[in-house]
Amino acid sequence: MEIGIIGAGAASAAATYVLDGAAPDARITVLEKSGGVCGRAATRRNDGRYYDYGANYLKDDDERIVELVTETLDTTGLASIDEPVYVFDETGTVSEGRDEYEQKWTYRNGLTQIAKRLFDRTDATLQRRTRVETIRRDGDRWELDDTDGQSWGPFDILLCNPPAPQTAELLANAEWDAEIRKKMVEAVEAVPYRSVWTAVLGYEFELDRPYYAVVNTDKEHDVGWISREECKPGHVPDGESLLIVQANHEWSVEHYDDPPAANVADLAEQTAAVIGDDRLAAPAWTDYQGWRYAQPEGAVARGPLDSAEEHGLYCVGDWIPGEGRLHAALRNGLDTAERIVYSL
Repeated sequence: MEIGIIGAGAASAAATYVLDGAAPDARITVLEKSGGVCGRAATRRNDGRYYDYGANYLKDDDERIVELVTETLDTTGLASIDEPVYVFDETGTVSEGRDEYEQKWTYRNGLTQIAKRLFDRTDATLQRRTRVETIRRDGDRWELDDTDGQSWGPFDILLCNPPAPQTAELLANAEWDAEIRKKMVEAVEAVPYRSVWTAVLGYEFELDRPYYAVVNTDKEHDVGWISREECKPGHVPDGESLLIVQANHEWSVEHYDDPPAANVADLAEQTAAVIGDDRLAAPAWTDYQGWRYAQPEGAVARGPLDSAEEHGLYCVGDWIPGEGRLHAALRNGLDTAERIVYSL
């Protein structure tokens, strides 16, 4: 049994973990376009600092994921964020108001550790910096071509983990004549997505605030989220602050292709106004990331995807349930892999 997986996001890491354990005779190949794993649950390192510049933390909304992270996987470096999340409105006024009974987790070395630890428990082949360009159906098996001209497969089962718009593009250009393909493309293309432009702002002083983060609840401010990485154990040296600033969808779309330095400067000034500290307008160092397909805003129509599974083609990711959360991606990967095992 040959299994191919496009993308090394959280969902595919969870699926690989289940498939490797439940189908030990299967050979699994994961093709990832970037040099990292875990998709938008991404971590960077800068001179001893770690920062999660996509997804911010893992929630405890799913008992199975809690068990996976706290009992099954290695818990070395697992860290809790204890400070609350406050809210702010269109005017930038900050106040309490977020239910903080939820547990928030990351790792001392960042959220990407979740996928790394899942893949490390398998014998799967993880091929990084390999961008899949073409999906091809050959008889009753699948083959893949990458942008360097190399072919992969054939695979008995294929999983697609990219965000819905990128999965739709792959399926639209696939060499596969099945009637279900067109309906599948239409369903996946219809999944709405939110774009997020992220600024990373580093400071050589420690910010004193009672909260871990502030979130804009009325969605009328240019900034949607500001969080303090120094609240995560092991992420930021003592005496420093590191802010993750995520713009809202409208601002992100409008400024996505603008010069990054201008975007960072704008978001730094707005951050200073929201937090109430003029020093924040002049960070000591910065970083940034544009997430064109950051979070799904709705679930996919499942009918065409269910029909495609009869051909050995599966889609995984947070856009399947339509919940842009790390635990949702992990849960979908686990559930989909178990369905594959059952079908075998």
